Amino acid sequence: MTRAPSPSQRREKGSKKLLVTPKLTLVVAVAKNGVIGRGGALPWRLSSDMKRFKAATMGKPVLMGRKTWDSLPRKPLPGRQNLVLTRDADFKADGAWVYTGLSAMLAAARAMAEASGADEACVIGGAQLYDETLAAADRIVLTEVNLEPEGDAFLRLDLSRWREVSRERVARGENDDADFTVRVLERAG
Repeated sequence: MTRAPSPSQRREKGSKKLLVTPKLTLVVAVAKNGVIGRGGALPWRLSSDMKRFKAATMGKPVLMGRKTWDSLPRKPLPGRQNLVLTRDADFKADGAWVYTGLSAMLAAARAMAEASGADEACVIGGAQLYDETLAAADRIVLTEVNLEPEGDAFLRLDLSRWREVSRERVARGENDDADFTVRVLERAG
């Protein structure tokens, strides 16, 4: 696989260098009971939200844990740099960059975003990676699913230090199991 761009690379506009550090954004869908997964898959079908997910992450690095990588129906996610975090130093993921350390993966993701002109890198799961990256995150794109399914992966977000910058209620579509609300939150202060 190709080596990740150096963090010192900068985008240039004309003769001026822009020193923009890409944001780290968590992109997550959570049911009313905190469930985010069941048996290595999403416990709902939300075609409308999957289209939003694709639009929000296209052209950006996406960071995920190994179980999330394993759950993808198509690997790697096309049009995005896929970064996978695992404890297994021998793990191979065709078409993705594999990391055994979180700080190295975060640095590489930001460098990739910066080199490609993306304004953010997106954490897409699972629960453990969301927990480990929340403190470093600048933004959360939170889909609140109006369901209470059974599950084995949960996420409880403390949003007391976040401020909502937008909210959109989305009615249940033809290929959706439920209605949902998409909230965009930024770190307060």
